[in-house]
Amino acid sequence: MYSTHIFLIVKLLSFFIGAFLIAIILAPILIKMLYKYKAWKKKPKEKSIGGYDTPIFQKFHAQKEVSVPRMGGILIWVTVLIVAIVDLILVKVLPQPMADKINFLSRSQTWLPLFTLISASILGLVDDIMTVKDSGKYVSGGMRFKTRLALISLIALVGAWWFHFKLGWETIYIPFHGNLYIDGWYILIFVLTMLATFSSGVVDGLDGLSAGVMMPIFTAFGIIAYSRGLYDLATLIIVIVGALVTYLWFNVPPARFYMGETGILGLTSVLAVIAFLTNSVLLLPIIGMVLVIESMSVIIQLTSKKLRNGKKVFLAAPIHHHFEAKGWSESQITMRFWIISAVFSGLGLILYFLSRFLV
Repeated sequence: MYSTHIFLIVKLLSFFIGAFLIAIILAPILIKMLYKYKAWKKKPKEKSIGGYDTPIFQKFHAQKEVSVPRMGGILIWVTVLIVAIVDLILVKVLPQPMADKINFLSRSQTWLPLFTLISASILGLVDDIMTVKDSGKYVSGGMRFKTRLALISLIALVGAWWFHFKLGWETIYIPFHGNLYIDGWYILIFVLTMLATFSSGVVDGLDGLSAGVMMPIFTAFGIIAYSRGLYDLATLIIVIVGALVTYLWFNVPPARFYMGETGILGLTSVLAVIAFLTNSVLLLPIIGMVLVIESMSVIIQLTSKKLRNGKKVFLAAPIHHHFEAKGWSESQITMRFWIISAVFSGLGLILYFLSRFLV
């Protein structure tokens, strides 16, 4: 048993380093292409959702929006895809039992998250291209919000169908209680969770913010997956983390590119799937607390403006822009959000293991 875990840890570290190195090789190529084709907005965002002015955003980010390319998230999902393809090839050419030992592509653990990551990322890529070409109808360019919401809902329905009818999931784990039978309600809860994580995509707003916040969240779920014996899923998660580390290398101030919808949409969508696969979805709001805060700040701000004749709760939303308006530097906000994300990811892990030990 001890030697098995040693091998698994070596396998995880190898895939992490492999993903990091692949992304390191791809990043300069991607950056060159994005600058060559001027993959940035042609004019800065002037209105927020609801048609409100954005003076704080204009003050701090207008120039970068029209000079730093989007679509940096391509680096993340393409790296994951390449690792998956290489793994598939190695499984075909290597002798047994080595082939089985390095294979992490499995129907029950990784098919669905891979599908979700790639499909949502491609959807985001289309949105980014429309934004760059200024051909969309959304307030900041790109697809209409309703169109984006409908397509994410479709991906969520496919995932819910796979979970409920193909994998046979009918229960949800309640920390410190146990599994609760919910039958067909599983489909609704799955779709609502994915839409909730979709709304947290607003975290992609400052140099280094999104990747630094996402890394401890994915790492926490990787640890949970490993503890539950979901070694294929844990491997996929560590590949995502490896790609995120490289992305962050090029996204820290001054950012060489921004994640864009092709990155954040894929990451938030696959995060919901991973939370369900590890049967720890009720811990997602704790582990992903920064995402919850970011999303709720926008909802609160928009609700306040609509119900209180334009009055705001925050100086700007999402909340990271509020702190900018309060005088915090971009680096202060980013690193403090990283710390908060790491702390709540750790808290979520503590609650997970305590609930498993005590129940």
